Amino acid sequence: MTTTPTLPGLTPATPAGPRPGSRAARMLMPRSVDVVADLAADYGVCTRPVSLRRTDLDTGQTEVVDMPCGATQEAKCPACAKRARRLRQQQIREGWHRDDEPDPGPEPATDAQRGLIVVRAHLEFARDEAARASQWEQVADLDDAINELEGQITTEGLRGRPAPPHVTEDQEDSDGKRRVRSTKRRQDAPDLPRLPVENRTVGRTYEGHGGQVFRPSMFLTLTLGSYGRVHSDGTPVNPDAYDYRRAAWDAVHFPRLLDRFWQNLRRAVGWNVQYAGAVEPQRRLAPHAHFAIRGTIPRALVRQVAAATYHQVWWPPVDQLVYEPGNAPQWDADAGGYVDPDSGEVLPSWDDALDLLDADPDTEPVHVVRFGVQVDAKGVLAGTKDADRCVGYITKYLTKQAADCHDVTTSRQRAHLERLWQELRHTPCSERCANWLLYGVQPKKAKQGLRPGNCKNKVHKRDTLGIGGRRVLISRQWSGKTLSDHRADRKDWVKALLGVTTDADTAPPGGEQRHAWELARPTDPDVAPLGHRVLRAISERIQWRAQLDAAKRAADVSATSNGPERGGEGQ
Repeated sequence: MTTTPTLPGLTPATPAGPRPGSRAARMLMPRSVDVVADLAADYGVCTRPVSLRRTDLDTGQTEVVDMPCGATQEAKCPACAKRARRLRQQQIREGWHRDDEPDPGPEPATDAQRGLIVVRAHLEFARDEAARASQWEQVADLDDAINELEGQITTEGLRGRPAPPHVTEDQEDSDGKRRVRSTKRRQDAPDLPRLPVENRTVGRTYEGHGGQVFRPSMFLTLTLGSYGRVHSDGTPVNPDAYDYRRAAWDAVHFPRLLDRFWQNLRRAVGWNVQYAGAVEPQRRLAPHAHFAIRGTIPRALVRQVAAATYHQVWWPPVDQLVYEPGNAPQWDADAGGYVDPDSGEVLPSWDDALDLLDADPDTEPVHVVRFGVQVDAKGVLAGTKDADRCVGYITKYLTKQAADCHDVTTSRQRAHLERLWQELRHTPCSERCANWLLYGVQPKKAKQGLRPGNCKNKVHKRDTLGIGGRRVLISRQWSGKTLSDHRADRKDWVKALLGVTTDADTAPPGGEQRHAWELARPTDPDVAPLGHRVLRAISERIQWRAQLDAAKRAADVSATSNGPERGGEGQ
């Protein structure tokens, strides 16, 4: 090996960077598509819009309109996910510290609405007479008339049905019997106070120094119990002693436990407590929930209710596996069900397994899920930094999958996640779960093609960590609005600030433009390439944001010039 000689006192020059024009230099250059994606996220532009073709039914003119995809996960669409998160924050803020009832009650019915109900009553009377006389053709005609009239009742502005629909004999036979469990409380659960629940959702007020009146609310965190000691990163100190089975069962049934908690809390305090919160995983990957509660409740009572709340799962025994996933029962068309892979014997049906459970007076639930001893509750005042911090804390992880809420970087964390997922994968999630085949029981309404370990329910997926239901939990009378209502409020605020009106705002009643909508395919000739549409949307957003910022500045100047110090001069 030869070396290049160096002159005394001279050092070889080191290159400042890759040679211009080389592949290494090109690889360091930013990609334009990445810049477009970053700009789209910054300006709230959906990068995977749904193209719809809108046709004006009066003129026949068509145009392609891009609608946001509406994704709530940042991994799919950052812009739509952030928009959904801000909307949830708005919903939580509007309902948290209300001092009036969000549901004032229905207005009195009009004469026309009352008249429709009278006609519905006459039809019901005529149908009963026809059924008594076995005039079944007339009964069928009356059923058609009732269905048509109930459509008119809905159009007229009445909410709900005046009476439940009639049930045929075939439907009665298919429903089967309803199983009833004892409602007697467990002996290992403390009793709870029970008061008549008043129809109010607003908390009480408190008078402070100087005659100030406060109406505080609460921030509550509910967690599950311990499954074993864990390190600071959430991984078990002793993985072999960690109770992965109970952790999986608790995660699957955590939503039912939360429902039972709110039922117990309302009965204990005697008024209709309203809440808004979110479910997310802790570092140990067990679910817990953060809630904003309207009004205040004594902390001791909240902890008492949490300690006394439980949910029992009355399912067939799951003490041990009867079959391994690789040797699961197979479907037999002749037998009409799943059979033992070795003996060919038909497995007990779901109803048969529950009949055996009901026949045993000493039977116990297969699982009981409870809260842990740590219940964090604190008071929060409206308009404080603490209130904004709590809203951000509730919605912190809404744009992420449950498994992505906490970084998994070490082999120990990956092993913990893998063991929990394997347990969740083979844990029964419902009466129809395919995993019941591993315990020698056919699921309810079993059909061909069920494979244990491959149930389609979300609780079994690796990304959900057993949190398969809704992650955002908001009571019915929280803000008195749906998410669509909150979106409309934001649009109205922007239009009012910019002084913009639309055809729908100015058109007379019944004179709105009529449009027909259909899905436009990406291959249609009138649909531009996605890159072109995203670039146009970025430009529109930049212009809209500039107009909105200018309107805000003008509104601030106007408010300052017309403030109380001017006394309204010049008006």
